[in-house]
Amino acid sequence: MAALQERLSAVAPAEMLHLWAPGRGIAFDVLASATSLGGALPALHGRCVLLVMRDQLATALVLVELDGVVRRLVICPPGLPSAHLSHVAMGAGADAIVTDREGPDLDAARIGLRVTAARAPERAASNAVPRDQGTEWVMLTSGTSGAPKLVVHDLARLTGAIGSGPTPRPMIWGTFYDIRRFGGLQILLRSLLCGASLVLSDGGESMGAYLERAGRHGVTHISGTPSQWRGALAYPSAAAISPCYVRLSGEIADQAILDALRARYPEADVVHAYASTEAGVGFEVDDGREGFPARIVVGGGDVDVAVRDGSLRIRSARTASRYLGPDAPALADADGFVDTGDLVERRGDRYYFVGRRDGAINVGGLKVHPEEVEAVINRHPEVRASLVRSRKNLITGAIVIADVVLRAGADDMETVKREILRTCRQSLAPYKVPAFIRFVAALDTSAAGKSLRQSA
Repeated sequence: MAALQERLSAVAPAEMLHLWAPGRGIAFDVLASATSLGGALPALHGRCVLLVMRDQLATALVLVELDGVVRRLVICPPGLPSAHLSHVAMGAGADAIVTDREGPDLDAARIGLRVTAARAPERAASNAVPRDQGTEWVMLTSGTSGAPKLVVHDLARLTGAIGSGPTPRPMIWGTFYDIRRFGGLQILLRSLLCGASLVLSDGGESMGAYLERAGRHGVTHISGTPSQWRGALAYPSAAAISPCYVRLSGEIADQAILDALRARYPEADVVHAYASTEAGVGFEVDDGREGFPARIVVGGGDVDVAVRDGSLRIRSARTASRYLGPDAPALADADGFVDTGDLVERRGDRYYFVGRRDGAINVGGLKVHPEEVEAVINRHPEVRASLVRSRKNLITGAIVIADVVLRAGADDMETVKREILRTCRQSLAPYKVPAFIRFVAALDTSAAGKSLRQSA
C-alpha cells in the first residue's frame, strides 16, 4: 500500500482542503509536500519512533510525514503519565523520539535520538527519503488504570472501513476526539483520504468554543463519544452547527442521547458505530435505535460479528494484528475473533449492550451493569447525563449510587429524584436501583472522552 503522503498527493483539490486548528490551518497540498522535521528525517528512516506531541495539528503533520519512512510509529496520547512513558518505549523497542515539547518526563523514555517537530511545515529538501517501510502504527489503549496496552495496526487495517477518493459532495469534518486516539485517528484518515477538510479540537478550548469554531467553518459531519455529545448539547453553541451527519462511538449510545441528537439536528443522519482500538471499526447502526439488528451477527459482509458467552466478538481485516511488548497476551482467539469485553443480550430481533464484562458492580453476589441503570435514568426528560458507580457497603459489599446532571432550568430536584427512583423500580431488579442519587453540575470524563467510573 502507498504511504499516506503519497496517497494524499492524489487528493484534489488539495489546495482548497485544510486541517484547521484554533487560529491557523494547513492546506492538504502543503501536507503532501512539506516537512516539519527538516533535515532530521533521513536519520529516522527504518527506526521505531515514539511520537510524544502537544499540538494536534503538528501531530497530523508528523503522522503524514513519517508513514512509510519509519519501521514503527508509536502514537502517545495526550496526558500519558511519565511513569508509563518508559514502559511504552521499552515495550515498543523505540530507538527515536519525535516531540514538539521539552521536559524532564521525556528523559524517562531513555532514548538517545530526539527530533524536535516544528509547529509549522517548511519546504521539503530535494533529496527525498525513501518511503519503503511498511510502517506499523502502534496505538495505546485508553484504560483508566494500569499501564496501557500497545496495539499494532498498519495503514491498511486503519483505513479498511474508509475507502479513498473524492466525496460526492463537499464535506467538512469535525470531531471532539483527539487524533492520537483511535476514534480521532479514524476521522483524520477519513478526512485526508476522502478529500474533506477537518476542524480539529484543542485541549485548551472549551466544548462551547469548539462548537462555535466548527460552525464558522461550516462543519457538515461531526463525531464524538456519547459522553462528549451529552456535554456538547448542554451548550447554547450546539446550535452553531448544522451537520447533515452526526456520529457516535466509543461508548454505549443509549436511546436518550440518540433521541436528543435527533431533536437538536433533525436534518442529520444520526449514526452510532461500534469500534475499538483492538477490534477496529466493526459496524454502524443508522436506524435511530439503541443496540443493533440481530442480522449483523448473521454476517455475510466484510466483518464477522459473533456473540459467545454473552460477549461481542469481531473478526475482520480491520482488527489490530497483535499486542506488542514482552509477555503480551494474544489479541485474537484461535478463530481470529477479538473478544471486545462488551456484553450484549438479544431481545427479539435486536441485540442490546448491557455493559463491560469487567465493569459490573457486585451487590451481595449479584451483578449490576452501570450502563443498564444509566440508560433508565437518562430516559427522564429533565436528565442530561448520569454516571452510575459503586460505594462500599458492610452488608452487601457494595451498593449502587448515581451522579445525575439535570438539564438547564430544572429546579424541583426532589420531584425529579422521586420520579427517577420510581422509573428505576419499575424497570430494574431491586438490587439495581440506586441507593443514593446526587445531583452534580458535570460528570468527569477521561482524556478519551469517556465517563470516568470510580468507586466511592
